[in-house]
Amino acid sequence: MLDYASLAALACVVREGSFERAARTLHVTPSAVSQRIRLLEERIGCALVVRGQPCQATVTGRRLCQHVDRVRLLEHELHGEVPTLDQDGEIRVTLPIAVNADSLATWFAPAIAAFAAVAPVLMEIAVDDQDYTSEWLRSGKVLAAVTGSARPVSGCNCRPLGLMRYVAAASPDFVARYFDNGVGANTLALAPSLVFNTKDELQSRWVKRQCRRHVELPRHTLPSPQAFVAAGVAGMGWGLHPLSLISHHLADGSLVELVPNTSLDVPLYWQQARAASSLLDRLTREVVAAASLALRGR
Repeated sequence: MLDYASLAALACVVREGSFERAARTLHVTPSAVSQRIRLLEERIGCALVVRGQPCQATVTGRRLCQHVDRVRLLEHELHGEVPTLDQDGEIRVTLPIAVNADSLATWFAPAIAAFAAVAPVLMEIAVDDQDYTSEWLRSGKVLAAVTGSARPVSGCNCRPLGLMRYVAAASPDFVARYFDNGVGANTLALAPSLVFNTKDELQSRWVKRQCRRHVELPRHTLPSPQAFVAAGVAGMGWGLHPLSLISHHLADGSLVELVPNTSLDVPLYWQQARAASSLLDRLTREVVAAASLALRGR
């Protein structure tokens, strides 16, 4: 049998990023946390934590953290069925979720807020590009994710959420400066673009669709949807923005489409671990309901 006090210490170190913060959360000393993890590593036969700033789990460590998450979900189900077990008050379960930044900035945050307001959970949200969040599921870092992949990760269920519409836009002054002679490969190669990070390929995808070939784009990197919009309005560059995030800017003219009627629709999916959990099922219902109102049908 595994020592669940040691497993809890491992999960807490990985979640908090340090032995000191984990010790404060668990109300024990850092040496006690270190001893629990050392005993667990001796039992498993390999390192489970890479000590650093922050501490990170090894591959085996992540698998054990995923196991702890699933056990906590099962314990929640058991306490619901056998209330006399609940001697210490309400138990809050940590739910690790991965989501793309644009969804989080628009429709996803209200959905999880409504869920967390009534459910005994602590949400742990990781942000990554929708084409990469499935890797978080595959590695065991999260129990559910908004992804761009329709192919279910092993051990997960997948359901379509809808299409997030993006619009290529910039400020009127920026358009007048760089695209006075039209939007094409030559002008796009000179006009600074905005990207979220090195994984963000939306701008390149839109350009390839317009120009029928790859164009190397000069780019500013801004890892924040809100900063992305503010930079566009200020004339820093052009970029693909979620339509729901810039509709009022398009209406008041502070942003304009580079090429009218050339929006890009990105399909999104919800994948969750196949755990027998009413909490995950409730979260799924909230997410699917919010997506049905905010995203476009396929």
